[in-house]
Amino acid sequence: MHVMDMFALNGKTAVVTGGSVGLGAQMATALAEAGANVVVAARKVDRCKEMCAKLEANGIRSIAVACDVSKEEDCQKLVDATSKEFGRVDILVNNAGISWVAESLNFPMDKWQKVMNLNVNGTFQLSAMAAKVMKEQGGGKIVNIASIGGLGGDLPENVDSVPYTASKGAVITMTKDLAVKWARYGITVNAICPGWFPTSMNDKLLEEQAVRLIPRIPLGRYGGSEDIKGLIVFLSSAASDYMTGQIVIADGGQTALV
Repeated sequence: MHVMDMFALNGKTAVVTGGSVGLGAQMATALAEAGANVVVAARKVDRCKEMCAKLEANGIRSIAVACDVSKEEDCQKLVDATSKEFGRVDILVNNAGISWVAESLNFPMDKWQKVMNLNVNGTFQLSAMAAKVMKEQGGGKIVNIASIGGLGGDLPENVDSVPYTASKGAVITMTKDLAVKWARYGITVNAICPGWFPTSMNDKLLEEQAVRLIPRIPLGRYGGSEDIKGLIVFLSSAASDYMTGQIVIADGGQTALV
């Protein structure tokens, strides 16, 4: 196989949760540009439909599915809708996630549970549902979106959301364990750990904190609108067939800084 053909996703079907905005939209765009049909899933289905219209400009098919990943019934509906429309689930990108900021000594436990339900429980239950389909079809690729926050602690001035960092640490370990357990079915499970990427949820905060945060990034900038595209295509394509249980960091060198 020619090396460039190894990155092609023509005829594949990808599901991207939280795929209508932010990093999810960036990854959905990349998968569509590589030739995959894309299912865009999020709680706000109107945004998903708008994203689908943009993706179809690449000559692929795309459908929108309303889905709250923390709800078991929504996850099953998403997998069923994908199978019904496209006949298979080749790629699952677990991107949906939330955070909640509060002082760690007085963190509200209902918010802790909300973060964990979506970021950890939701990621697992949707992965398991998709993996059942992938097992029957002979394989598939799951890519979890974790965070460098899941690799260790940070000052409260930088990240003051213990359930978020704890949940992303859980996703990192879950990625490794599911990779080992599902390798026998031809399913690879890898994760991407982004660093600081401005999105609609945090762009104002990152702008305010740029003087303090950017000096910690050796490349001297936040992540941009193209910086995850290559990674998601690589981990979703034949180019990464001998790679599973791995955590790929995209942080401008922040975690390499001693």
